[in-house]
Amino acid sequence: MQKWIDIPPVWLLAMLILAWLQATHVSIGLSFGGVWADFVGGLLVGGGLLFMIFALYEMRRFKTTPIPHMDADHLVITGIFARSRNPIYLGDVLILTGLILRWDAVLALPLIPIFVWIIERRFIIPEEDRLRRKFRADFARYCEKTRRWI
Repeated sequence: MQKWIDIPPVWLLAMLILAWLQATHVSIGLSFGGVWADFVGGLLVGGGLLFMIFALYEMRRFKTTPIPHMDADHLVITGIFARSRNPIYLGDVLILTGLILRWDAVLALPLIPIFVWIIERRFIIPEEDRLRRKFRADFARYCEKTRRWI
């Protein structure tokens, strides 16, 4: 049960709740400036969703799992994975950033690097270690060509 609770969407939801609470209860008069923040925030959320959709499509195409604590059956290096080794996590960060902008949650900005740190330590590094052990030289070549984030 704990493995199903300790998944990136739960961490994203926790950060989004904190950002929303800050925006609704502790704004202290700070603002990003209205319409442009709504527009950029919307673009970031939309972009984050697209990253996730493209990544899930590629993973399904190769019949491998998107669940972080499970071993991958195949090393996916095509499609969106040719640009980022972690497009779903990148999508999470874009969604968090976009909603912070849309909600005008200025004081919640530190949640972004905190979220990135948590995701790297709890999910990305262990996943990459498993991929490194399973796919050895193929994964090493992939890491040389493709950055972890963008």
